Amino acid sequence: MNKHRVETFTDAIIAIITTIMILEFKVPDTFKLHAIIEELPALFAYGSSFFFILVAWYNHHYLFSLANRISKRIYWINNLWIFTMSLLPVATAWVGRYINKPAPELFYFFIFFIWSITFLLLAKAIANELSKVDLNAAQKIIAMPAVSFLNSKLLTVLTFCTLVITSFFPLFLIIMTVGELIYMAVRTPADGDQLDRQ
Repeated sequence: MNKHRVETFTDAIIAIITTIMILEFKVPDTFKLHAIIEELPALFAYGSSFFFILVAWYNHHYLFSLANRISKRIYWINNLWIFTMSLLPVATAWVGRYINKPAPELFYFFIFFIWSITFLLLAKAIANELSKVDLNAAQKIIAMPAVSFLNSKLLTVLTFCTLVITSFFPLFLIIMTVGELIYMAVRTPADGDQLDRQ
C-alpha cells in the first residue's frame, strides 16, 4: 500500500478534527471582558486538545518516516488511531462546558487512553514490519520515548492514581493528560527533524 497516500489521508482527517474543534467556539454575545473569561474552561480544553493533536501528529510523522511499507494491519490500526482522535472534538466540547465534573473528564481520559493504546499498537506493527528489513529502524521506533512510556508499568500506575484522584478533583485528569503530552513533546526522538533529509 502506498505510504504517502495513507499519510495524506491521515493528515487530512487530523486537519478536519482540528477545524471541528475550533468551530465549537461561539462568539460572545457581548463586548464585555467577562464574556470571554467565562469561556476560559472551553479555551483551556481546546488548548489541551490542540496540543494533543500536535504531539500526536509529530510522533505519527516519525513512525511513518521510518516505515518501509504499509501492510493491511498497519492500515487498519492507523484508521483506528484516527477514529479515536476523531472523538476528541466531542470530548473537548464536553470538558470545556463542564470542566469540574467527573464524567466529561473521564470521557476525555478514555479517548486519550484508547488513542494511546492504538498508537502503541501502530508503533509495534510498523516496528514488526521494519524488523524484517531494517532492524536499526525498528529499534528506533521501539526506543521512541512515547512508545517506551506507553509500554511501561509507570503508565498503569499513573492511570490508576489519576482515576482515583479524579473522583475527588476532576480537573486533575486533564492536568495529568497535559503533563503526559508535555513529556511526549519534550522527549521526542533526537533525529525526529532529520529523517526526511536521509
